Amino acid sequence: MSNSRKKKRQEIIQAWHEDLSKYPHRPWLKEVSIIAIAWYRYGQLVDNMPEGLLKKIKLKIYWLIFHLIEIAIGVSLPKSAEIGGGLRIHHFGNIFIHKNAKIGKNCVLRQGVTIGNRHNDDLVPEISDSVELGAYAQILGNVKLGKNSKVGAMTVVLQDVPSGKTICGNPGRIINKV
Repeated sequence: MSNSRKKKRQEIIQAWHEDLSKYPHRPWLKEVSIIAIAWYRYGQLVDNMPEGLLKKIKLKIYWLIFHLIEIAIGVSLPKSAEIGGGLRIHHFGNIFIHKNAKIGKNCVLRQGVTIGNRHNDDLVPEISDSVELGAYAQILGNVKLGKNSKVGAMTVVLQDVPSGKTICGNPGRIINKV
């Protein structure tokens, strides 16, 4: 295994440990969203493998189980999305992340969150570290959410949100400093 592959593998494993640290002890039956996060990290490990038959087989298995997780748990975290460690999903279900989305470290998602594009282009949100997204928040298009920002429940975000700010409403309006 090349040094760059080893380094990437270590980064993925470290991110997984950061994810686990945000959950209570033994979350597997209490917090089933951890299953979707674990499978997301596994998909990244498969992508990091050298090309060959084993990788092809593992990719087929990945996609089969990915779709089963989407159906059973209601969380879609495609392996191509860039998600930092420490991801926490509260109240899983109806969470959809665009394949090109970027999410920083230590972010919190609640049920019904969508992070995606507005049109059939691939302009998708970029979410900084330590951002909290309330239930059914919709982050759409080429927007950036600054570090430590918060998005209220049922907010539709179509504009950039500066660091440390809170946005609420439909369409979202910045309401105060966090």
